[in-house]
Amino acid sequence: MFIRQLIGILIVILSVAGTASAQWTAEKPGSDNIEVLSHLPLGPRLSVSDVDLEQEMDRPYAYVGRMVYGTEGDKGLDIIDISDPRKAKRIYSWRIEDQDLHLGTGGMDVKHFKYKDRYYVVQSLQFRQGGPDNDLGAVVLDVTGLPDPTTVKEVARIREPDHPGGFHNIFIYKHSNGAVLLFTTISGPFSHVYDLGRVVEGDLENALVAKVPVPNSESERRGYHDFYAGYHPDSAEDRFYGGGTGGYYVYNVTDLEEPKLLVSLTGIRGVKNGHTFTPTPDGRYVVAETEYQYAPLRIFDLKPGLDKEVETISKPIGAWTADWRNLAHNHEIRWPYVFVSAYLDGLQVFSLMDPKNPTTVAYYDTYTGPPNTERYAMFNGAFGVDVRNADGLIVVSDMTTGFWVFRMEGFQGWRGEDWGMPNISSAQDWETAPGSDGNQ
Repeated sequence: MFIRQLIGILIVILSVAGTASAQWTAEKPGSDNIEVLSHLPLGPRLSVSDVDLEQEMDRPYAYVGRMVYGTEGDKGLDIIDISDPRKAKRIYSWRIEDQDLHLGTGGMDVKHFKYKDRYYVVQSLQFRQGGPDNDLGAVVLDVTGLPDPTTVKEVARIREPDHPGGFHNIFIYKHSNGAVLLFTTISGPFSHVYDLGRVVEGDLENALVAKVPVPNSESERRGYHDFYAGYHPDSAEDRFYGGGTGGYYVYNVTDLEEPKLLVSLTGIRGVKNGHTFTPTPDGRYVVAETEYQYAPLRIFDLKPGLDKEVETISKPIGAWTADWRNLAHNHEIRWPYVFVSAYLDGLQVFSLMDPKNPTTVAYYDTYTGPPNTERYAMFNGAFGVDVRNADGLIVVSDMTTGFWVFRMEGFQGWRGEDWGMPNISSAQDWETAPGSDGNQ
């Protein structure tokens, strides 16, 4: 049974990859249904990390993490104004002080949030021992006064002295209890959860409100790599989806003091550690990444595990890749579309309408340079992607070529209800707690 399923998945991968490998040329880097609105170079090669896009149309700002790879780059954050999407411009840069003394990557993941009518951005940071701030996980900036750059103000720094090394990834979620929560990776077998209201109000001592464990972890330092949190309307649960040591895990985190494991995805052929892990709006299917060359994005059906029909889920129902020789990275789901920042393959969009047979629907190669020769070859090109639900605007951060703004033909915005789905994505409703208005 497994052999037949594996053969089927490989056929899907190879057929899509065969098409993808012929998708672009130097003269035609993208599909006809993708339009480039802006391209803004930001600095030297491998100096750009993740991207986050505000969702309100009257706040046209994108946030881009800035890192150092080798000896080039800056450690911090850039703010991009896209009030005119065809003329994106950088309006502010935050940099950690004493750049040369701070060892390590610098700025990685970035997310924004709203709390009590003020707007903030959280930039995760990673610094090594041997220099200052190796316990610093993130900086929080008040960005309410944008577009005036003089109003940007640092309000907090979140530190973890017991788990040095910083936060590689973060996710911000408006919980059903009304709290705005920051989920972070740390150098330990769990995710730390902080109440950002307490953080910005100066109560850092009591800001850590929960820990979500990695089940059966045998390492004191290895934990989650990436995660997502979302509301599940059918069960009225806040759910955490984490990729890390051993595979992928789904928790009920409605009661933050007692996270309950709902389903594990382990024993998966070719998956030693989970990476990015994102559910569909209804929480049934998940798209899962693991970080090595040739690995496709795998699609899993959570239903057998959630229904307790199986002890663990170990077999994907489908898989997708842009080019079998490369590696797809971060992704955003706006059902039925999955928007992917696919490293050397740039922006990719595929459809999950049939989760067993995902189909590429659009693409644009943001990076046409050579593979990386200093790390694994695929580590260059498109790093992060985000989507503005109100009008369907797409942004991509490319490690070497900078910041990009796109539109996809026929995609002029997203609401889950239009597709018979809950209106749930990574974009948060800062005004209303999920489940409280009857719509989620």
